[in-house]
Amino acid sequence: MPIVKPFVASRKFASTIGAGTGTGATFAIAATTFTDDSGAAAAAFPSSFAYYVLYINGMLQTADVSTVTTTAITIPGGDALDPADPVTVEFVVN
Repeated sequence: MPIVKPFVASRKFASTIGAGTGTGATFAIAATTFTDDSGAAAAAFPSSFAYYVLYINGMLQTADVSTVTTTAITIPGGDALDPADPVTVEFVVN
């Protein structure tokens, strides 16, 4: 029997903390403030994915730090970070 490799790819999006709105538990960064892998403005995050990875200022974040929808990523307390801190979100899709 042949081995069938599953399809796995990733989609990366980049922005900064300064693009976020709200305070405390409601701090969120809209998907439309991110750029995608090609440098184009993102319209939305993937609606179906296996998992996502969040990096803030180049540091990998644990799963309890954020939640994501197709329209935004919520990072409670993110408003306390420096506005210039880069934010990268990588979605692994299958």
